[in-house]
Amino acid sequence: MPTHTELGCNILAVFPYGETMKRAALFLALITLATVMPIQAQRISPEQNQRQSQKEIKHQQKFLNKANKKQRKAQKKYAKQQRKATKKANRRYKK
Repeated sequence: MPTHTELGCNILAVFPYGETMKRAALFLALITLATVMPIQAQRISPEQNQRQSQKEIKHQQKFLNKANKKQRKAQKKYAKQQRKATKKANRRYKK
């Protein structure tokens, strides 16, 4: 049976399998630890939570006001078109 160096796989000849497995386990442990850390960092105080929710409420109100303004403008434009069309139709039939 040929050895690892005969197959052209020099990296396995340098690191025995046990060392590679230890490195893999350490790498997985670090990844697991890195994913757990942000969850703990997400805990915020009630004051911060209130501030954040107030900010979101203000943003939502601003968005709704903007949407309402657009809708009012569109309604005005539509009403103006209708008045103009009615006026034009009345002029046509008056003659």
